[in-house]
Parts: sequence; structure tokens; C-alpha cells
Amino acid sequence: MSEFELVWDARCGVAESPVWDEPNRRLLFCDIPGKRIHVLQIDTMARETWDFPEVVGSLGLCRSGRLVVAQKHHVILFDPRTQERRDLTPKVAEPDTSRFNDGKIGPDGAFWVGTIDGNSPRQPTAALYRVTADGTITREETGMANSNGLAWAPDGQTMFHSDTAAGIIEAWDFDPATGKRSNHRVLAKLTNDQGRPDGAATDMDGNYWSAGPSAGVLHCFSPAGEVLRRWDFPVPGPTMPCFAGEHLFVTSLREGKPEAVLAEFPGLGGLFRAPAPAKGAPVGVFAD
Repeated sequence: MSEFELVWDARCGVAESPVWDEPNRRLLFCDIPGKRIHVLQIDTMARETWDFPEVVGSLGLCRSGRLVVAQKHHVILFDPRTQERRDLTPKVAEPDTSRFNDGKIGPDGAFWVGTIDGNSPRQPTAALYRVTADGTITREETGMANSNGLAWAPDGQTMFHSDTAAGIIEAWDFDPATGKRSNHRVLAKLTNDQGRPDGAATDMDGNYWSAGPSAGVLHCFSPAGEVLRRWDFPVPGPTMPCFAGEHLFVTSLREGKPEAVLAEFPGLGGLFRAPAPAKGAPVGVFAD
């Protein structure tokens, strides 16, 4: 029997970007094509949903209590208390076929967010950006097709990233004070059958937990890229793990799945939970 339980049968097209808001004891995640953010109070299981005018690629917590939210081609600030939305960045010069995808707050207090190419097959036209609280947005990396898997070691000195289309997990040495990176290396390369790397999280031992939706698994990698565990997921399409106290939450997708698969796994697109296999690394907060 699976250790995972379905805690919110949200039927998201693509549920992504789960974020643990520890002070408020809530788990936030987005439905990218559904243009919304879902909120689960994990002690009472109370639910709330906030709708947006564009796709929601990812989100992060702000020091002010607001959220930083990636829309299709720009980043906004959203205040859950007042529902106010304010543009933070101008629109990036990206093709109309692309959109913002995975994003996380780094130890430097900046929002790191990548894009995904929407062509089939995907082309290496996506990029990784860094956004600061004054709205400055800089292009940090290019040449990937699906920027994904952002996470940092608990000491803030290693940054992880993946290109799902290429199946590559990579890392840099990271300066938490400046956001500067150095010493790039490729840690792992995975095929469809192994589970190409999607969203990710790190634990307090520095291990990197990566969702592999193409194979319906979660992988745990050591900081050097050694596979420590392959954990079968109860439905195809896990998208991102998130440590939240004593639990590990994982989002999933249903977009593009055949009717036969949806009939067999009706909980696709939902939020799942299992006992945490480790203690999660600290969640970054946007320095607004």
C-alpha cells in the first residue's frame, strides 16, 4: 500500500509549485493552466482558492506577507489579505509560445524563475531569470527547453536546477549574499523511463528530491548526484515535492493524460501527502 494519501482532489490541469508557509501552517500550490493558487490549512484542512488573469507558473512567500507570483511573461506581487495585485517586473522578451514555469526564492532573497518552451518538440529557447524586490529582472541562463527543479542546499551554498526536456540535473556553488554562481556541474541525466527531473526540494542533509513524472516516481539524490532512493508514486505525473513539517506534499498533473489513464487514476491533478522521509531545508522568503 502506498504511503501517500490524496488530501485534495483538486483536478488541476497542472498542479505545481507547492510552498510551505510555516508561520501560517498552510500549504500553497498553483494550477498553472487553471490560473489559480490553492491554499490548504494543514491542521484544519480548510481550503481557499485565488484566481488570476493569466497562467500561474509558480509562487513564493514575501517578507511583507504578500506572494510573488509568476504570470505568463511577467512577475507580480499579490496580497492575500486585500487581493491587490501589483506588477513587479515588465514583460520579458520571450516568444508567445513560452511562459514562466518553476520559480523559487533563493537564499539571496531573490525570486529565481525559469521559462518553458511551448513547442512540440520543445526547443532550447527557455531561460532562467533572477528577480529582486525593486523589480529588476536579469536573464541568468539560456539554452534550455524547460527550466525546472530549482532548490538550494540548507546552507544556501549550492543551487540546483534541472532542464526537464534534456533530463539533466545541474548545480552551482552559490553565494547567499550576492546570488552569484560558480563551478557549474551536471549531477545526473535521466531518461523518460527513469523519470525526467521536474520540480524538486532539498532536505536538511543536502539531498535533492526530484519528481519524475514520465516514470511516476520521486528520486532522492545525494549532493553529488548519487541516487539514494527511487520512490514509486501512486499516480502517474508527480510534479513537485514539498517538505512541510512532518509531511511531504507532492503535486500532480492530469493535463494530456488519456481518458483510460484518468479513469484508472481519477486523483490525477490532486495534492498528495506522505510522512516526511527527512526534514526539509528552510523555505526562502522574498526580500520585499
